Amino acid sequence: MQLTGSFKVRGAYYKISQLTEEERKNGVIACSAGNHAQGVALAASRNGIKSLICVPDGAPISKVEASKRYGAEVVLVPGVYDDAYNRARELQKETGSTFIHPFDDLDVIAGQGTIGLELLDQLPEIDCVIVPIGGGGLISGIAFAIKSLNPRCKVYGVQAAGAPSMYRSHQEHGPLALDSVSTVADGIAVKRPGELTYELCEQYVDEIVTVTDDEISTAILALIEQQKLIAEGAGAVSVAAAMFDKVDIKGKNAVCLVSGGNIDVTILSRVISRGLLKTGRSAELTIELVDKPGQLKGVSDIIASLGGNVVAVHHDRADENMDINSCFLHIVMETRDQNHIAEICSALKNAGYRFKLR
Repeated sequence: MQLTGSFKVRGAYYKISQLTEEERKNGVIACSAGNHAQGVALAASRNGIKSLICVPDGAPISKVEASKRYGAEVVLVPGVYDDAYNRARELQKETGSTFIHPFDDLDVIAGQGTIGLELLDQLPEIDCVIVPIGGGGLISGIAFAIKSLNPRCKVYGVQAAGAPSMYRSHQEHGPLALDSVSTVADGIAVKRPGELTYELCEQYVDEIVTVTDDEISTAILALIEQQKLIAEGAGAVSVAAAMFDKVDIKGKNAVCLVSGGNIDVTILSRVISRGLLKTGRSAELTIELVDKPGQLKGVSDIIASLGGNVVAVHHDRADENMDINSCFLHIVMETRDQNHIAEICSALKNAGYRFKLR
């Protein structure tokens, strides 16, 4: 609900507000997968300061273009966040600009921590808060604010299973770097947490858990359908953790922090498809049939009689693994849930069909 579509504007704006006149003249530089870039771009332009942002070349186009609209000069860097970070540091030395770190900076952390103050102000009976973690700036600020004012409130962190840098660091009791990261939650795909943020997490965060890309996709779909909210992967991990019982919130006043909504529309369509499969709202069957008239009707009659809706059909006669007079029938159908899928599969099996369910 923030102007730039994520919490990042808070930390960037506070950091830039603290610059000296000399630092303002030299401009600012940052690296980001997208959301921090927009925050820095907006804060810099509002303060009449020049900004340059290094962005991984795989970042969603929507985030890159938004950063340009907010007034930043954008440099695309091959690789992931950490590669963009290294390039930004090189350019910072060349230009003398002030580097605005996306998470490992006390002013940035303080800016993000204002969310913790607002939570306690608006929800004084809160028992726990679930917070997404990338580099750790958001949860560090929130955890410090909440634990300082209400120590009994639990603070849980969530990372994508494909980018568990803070999770692993927490287990190993020291900041460590991952060799690679891969997740639909591009906003938290960070190989190494910050030094400051790691120390703050060790001191103030109660537990860190991970969620899979399928679980994240399911959470994004649930937010769209039930809350009318568009969340990006990084923003939805907190909801995924609650939905899939990764943390103990039963009977508690719990807050899931949805930290960003800047999801690329091309990714959104794929995420919705994954979410539908995960929740049993969609299913794909491959059925082995004798290649003769009426076979499709027999299958579709069973599915229709049980309330399934066939949305795609493909006959495959060329598979080398099938008998010469057979075919594979690939069907995509809309269903209610996993129990509904099981009911259809049971009926097909009882009717003598051989099939595989994706």
